[in-house]
Amino acid sequence: MNKLETRIPAPIVALLLGLGMKAYAFAAQIPLDNTPALAEWGIRMAQLSALIALLAFASFSLARSSINPIDPSRASRLITGGIFRFSRNPLYLSLLLLLVAYAMRLNNWVAWLGPLIFVAYVTRFQIIPEERILTGKFGTPYQDYLQRTRRWL
Repeated sequence: MNKLETRIPAPIVALLLGLGMKAYAFAAQIPLDNTPALAEWGIRMAQLSALIALLAFASFSLARSSINPIDPSRASRLITGGIFRFSRNPLYLSLLLLLVAYAMRLNNWVAWLGPLIFVAYVTRFQIIPEERILTGKFGTPYQDYLQRTRRWL
């Protein structure tokens, strides 16, 4: 099978979940950053998210490979260095960290559903199908990479 099971890119999924978290917080009158510590931790998490995304984009750029999440078969090279040594999916990880940062700043258990739903949805409908496609494209080197590098972190 050379197709993903979703046509909704992970950034859109993250955005929709973030908007859902915001709508819930607004409806339930949950304040953002009700303590300075939550504000600081949320901001630091968002900064880490940005750093991970920049490193991943740089890796794709240096490898001159496609980052199209809808068509992973267009990848021209297997990238296993840099940030990809620590996570097979640093761009998805960066989106997850943004949702975690927002959940931290809301400090409400319902807000944590956003990151949990993101992990479940993206793993099932984006990452697992991508892994199938990339295994077919890159074979043993990709299978070796799957064995030595974690899916998320």
